[in-house]
Amino acid sequence: MSPTASDSHAALMDGVYRWQRHIYDATRKFYLLGRDRLIGDLQPDPHGTVLEIGCGTGRNLVLAARRYPDARFYGLDISTEMLVTARRKIAKAGLAERITLAEADATAVDPRTLFGVDGFDRVFFSYTLSMVPQWETALDQAMEVLSRGGTLHVVDFGQQREMPRAIHAVLKKWLALFHVEARANLGDGIAAAAGRRSDVTVEFTSRYYDYCWAFRIARAPAHAQSHSR
Repeated sequence: MSPTASDSHAALMDGVYRWQRHIYDATRKFYLLGRDRLIGDLQPDPHGTVLEIGCGTGRNLVLAARRYPDARFYGLDISTEMLVTARRKIAKAGLAERITLAEADATAVDPRTLFGVDGFDRVFFSYTLSMVPQWETALDQAMEVLSRGGTLHVVDFGQQREMPRAIHAVLKKWLALFHVEARANLGDGIAAAAGRRSDVTVEFTSRYYDYCWAFRIARAPAHAQSHSR
């Protein structure tokens, strides 16, 4: 994404969430399903590093940091407005020493510049890719910063094929108000990104009558890759 496009998207997100951020967590819990299950699946090793791309209000990072007290957490978001709320939430939870935030575009992630680390043992997207215009690039970036032996976790809107059409239509209109688009080709995009690498495998699950899709992308440890050659 060019700097101009990135700036434009940042301004759009700030406009959408300037006021929404104050009620975001209270309202999204009713339809951002599967987030807590994703957090439960992370299972980082002690002293592991975990990155959330598109951390929003910091809700997921706070829950994950409490669940895994020996891990170190990082979050980035393109919206300065959302990061204001995230920093307040994290400070209130007493987790500022274990959670580091940065303003950044999901399509241009530089771990060393942003956080002073080389990569992450766990990376996750929670209802983020449906908001990123160049989401395929964001996926590639996530895989690039994933350490050997690490896992990338994704949960996002499915296509609701097993639900009544009326529900799907209402949800689609509601999401459009916030510039959110359920990616019908999300699975294909993840498979394509994984296919460009020789050391990753993908697991997929459709949940809640196809309401949401969950992916787990695992990168092989360095010794496993060298042994396979």
